[in-house]
Amino acid sequence: MTISLHGSATVLFQGDSITDAGRLSDPDSPLGNGYARMAADRVRAARGDSGITFLNRGISGNRAADLRARWREDAVDLEPDVVSVMIGVNDTWRRYDSGDITSLQSYEDDYRAVLTQIRDGLDTQLILIEPFLVPVTDEQWAWREDLDPRIRTVRRLAEEFDAALLAADGLLNQAARTAGGAEHIAGDGVHPTPLGHTVLAEAWTELVGL
Repeated sequence: MTISLHGSATVLFQGDSITDAGRLSDPDSPLGNGYARMAADRVRAARGDSGITFLNRGISGNRAADLRARWREDAVDLEPDVVSVMIGVNDTWRRYDSGDITSLQSYEDDYRAVLTQIRDGLDTQLILIEPFLVPVTDEQWAWREDLDPRIRTVRRLAEEFDAALLAADGLLNQAARTAGGAEHIAGDGVHPTPLGHTVLAEAWTELVGL
């Protein structure tokens, strides 16, 4: 599925720290310094001053429940034409670093709720980006038990809501093998390096026909 971007479209990036990428700490970079800004730059370079507006409302540390809690203000009320969502790795991470478990059912319910609000309230195209993990430690391989079912959930939701799917988990793990190791793509296994963000941005722009 290819997303159609018309000249006056508003594109909203939503998610956690991977999407935030410093936007909240740097007022001069409202799109952050990660894949969202890189993708916007690629679209602008290809289309010139086309009038497309890009917004980033990613917040570091967010889980699916956090996204749901702020969804109306930070998504629906902005009336975007395209919404790109990546959420889920913190739902897994908190299990292993603090024992705070998000059940798979809760994750799916929260994710479905935000997508339903968009579908029922707006004529909006959806891009769902899989949560991903590029393990850099032996311990992180155990996280896959928790994360892999969330990835499958995102794939099912993409089908259910007729969304474009960016299969980031396989993409970034393959990129790690090509680059010579996971640390070249995600230094801590979760947060992309500049190269990792570039891989994501390139894949994202392919979904919008560039």
